[in-house]
Amino acid sequence: MNPARLVFYGVLAVATAAFLAGAVRSAGSYPDKRAPTPLEMIIGFGVNFLDALGIGSFAPTSALCKLFRLVPDEQIPGTLNVGLTPTALVEALIFVTAVLVDPLLLLAMVVSAAAGAWLGAGYVARMPRRYIQIGMGIALLIAGTVFVAKNLGWLPGDGLAMSLGGWRFALAVGINFGLGALMSVGIGLYAPCMITLALLGMHPIAAFPIMMGSCALLQPIASLRFFATGRYGWGTSLGLTIGGIFGVLVAVYVVKSLPLEALRWLVIVVISYAAVAMLRAALAKPVPSPA
Repeated sequence: MNPARLVFYGVLAVATAAFLAGAVRSAGSYPDKRAPTPLEMIIGFGVNFLDALGIGSFAPTSALCKLFRLVPDEQIPGTLNVGLTPTALVEALIFVTAVLVDPLLLLAMVVSAAAGAWLGAGYVARMPRRYIQIGMGIALLIAGTVFVAKNLGWLPGDGLAMSLGGWRFALAVGINFGLGALMSVGIGLYAPCMITLALLGMHPIAAFPIMMGSCALLQPIASLRFFATGRYGWGTSLGLTIGGIFGVLVAVYVVKSLPLEALRWLVIVVISYAAVAMLRAALAKPVPSPA
C-alpha cells in the first residue's frame, strides 16, 4: 500500500476513535437524550442516499431541519457534523478504496480540510443564534446557486487527470482548507470541491475519494467542538446516523445511479425555502419583553 494512503487510513482511525470517545463523554452530560423519531431516520436515509450519489447532504439536511423544526437553528451546524460523521466514514472507506486518485493529493487535501474545520467549528460552536441563521441562510443560497449552475451545464467537468502538481496542487489544498472551515456553518464541501478539481483539470470521478475523505476526517474533528459545548441535537443526530448508513449502502450497492438532474431541482426548491426562512428569522426584530 502507498505510504500516503497508509497515513490517511491511520489518521482516519485516530479521528474515528476521538469521535467515539467524544460522543461517549457527551452522552454522559447531555440533558435530553431522547430516541430519534421515524422522520429523522427517514431524513437520514434520504440525504445520505443523495450524498453517496454525489449531490451532498449538508444543504438538504440543513433545509429539512429548518422545515420540520427538528432542532433550534443554532444547533443545526452541530447536528449536521455529529449526525453525518458515521456515514461520511463509511463513504470514505468505500470510495477511497475504489478510485485510484493520487494518494499524496488525497492526504494533503483531507488534512487541510480537517485543519480548516477545527478552526471554523471553534467559532461556530459559540456563535450567537442570529449569526448562525445568517450564515446558514447564505450557505443555502450558495448551495442552491451551485446546483442550478450544475443542472444548466455551466460548470466544468471534462478533465482527465487523476493527480495535480505544482501550483495546482498548492491551490487545491489551500481551497480545501477554506472549504473545511465553511463546513462548520453548513456550507457543504462536495460541490465546491468538485468544481475546484474540475477547473484544475481533474476527472470528475477523482473528486469522490477526495471530497468524501475530506468530510470523513473534518466532520469528526469539528464534532469534538460541538460535543464540548453540547450545541447539537442528540436524537436528531442519532436518527441521521441510523438512517444514513442504510442510505449510503443502498445507493452504492443497490441503486448505483439515478436521474440526478431531477433530484437536484427538487433539492433546490427545498433549500431555497429554507434559506429564505432562515434569513427571515435572523432579520426579524426581537419581540420586546414585557415591562
